[in-house]
Amino acid sequence: MAKQHPIFTIGYEGASVAAFVAALREAGVALVLDIRAAPVSRKKGFSKTPLAQHLSEAGMGYRHLRGLGTPKQGRGAARSGDHDSFERIFRRHLEEPEALLDLGEALSPAGVQPICLLCLERDPEQCHRLIVAERTS
Repeated sequence: MAKQHPIFTIGYEGASVAAFVAALREAGVALVLDIRAAPVSRKKGFSKTPLAQHLSEAGMGYRHLRGLGTPKQGRGAARSGDHDSFERIFRRHLEEPEALLDLGEALSPAGVQPICLLCLERDPEQCHRLIVAERTS
């Protein structure tokens, strides 16, 4: 059986683009999988196109997997601090066809290169990316 590369996760909250890219490079990440529902950010450099460009310049790939983003109802639960509801909503969302398709897309490169799941949230314990990482391991 082939060795699976590690699956990293990262949140860019509070980070600069330079520090963010440096952390990914230091970890040996080859591909960043953006699992935000909408790959836009008010923080300069972290929206889809500029982020993909920064990663490309650093020798890393970028792919947005919308189906692995938290649905609106889940984002509302997270903002209100209802983590149990957030998690329940997101786990149910992962059974939807688009989420299952994108989960397969996330699993495919994980076997051949180190990947990193990206979202905004700094604390992985409060973010859906740990749930996705569980499902891809």
